[in-house]
Amino acid sequence: QVQLVESGGGLVQAGGSLRLSCQASGSILRIGDMFWYRQAPGKQRELVAAITASSSTNYADSVKGRFTISRDNAKKTVYLQMNSLKPEDTAVYYCNADVRDPSDPGRWKGYWGQGTQVTVSS
Repeated sequence: QVQLVESGGGLVQAGGSLRLSCQASGSILRIGDMFWYRQAPGKQRELVAAITASSSTNYADSVKGRFTISRDNAKKTVYLQMNSLKPEDTAVYYCNADVRDPSDPGRWKGYWGQGTQVTVSS
């Protein structure tokens, strides 16, 4: 069983910063790509940032230059540093990771966290 647990969400004023964390635990052989998604009320879930196992990164245009994704492989943790936050960044943020576990070691499986609320006030 693999679990992803996010933390670090909250309420912040526009222009402020937050740092989200997502730690993986359980029966893990290897973690591949890791992602941050977000879903605002009434909207579809969208990809915010991605990081490969070798730490190559990619960002949605709406967050480029403001958000930074990083990872600590020893801690099985992915981070999202969010600066210059805007009201339109308000959403539930979810982490996602591709994981190989002992039950099927040759296959990558995608796992989701439970989400953490980020609210940016104007």
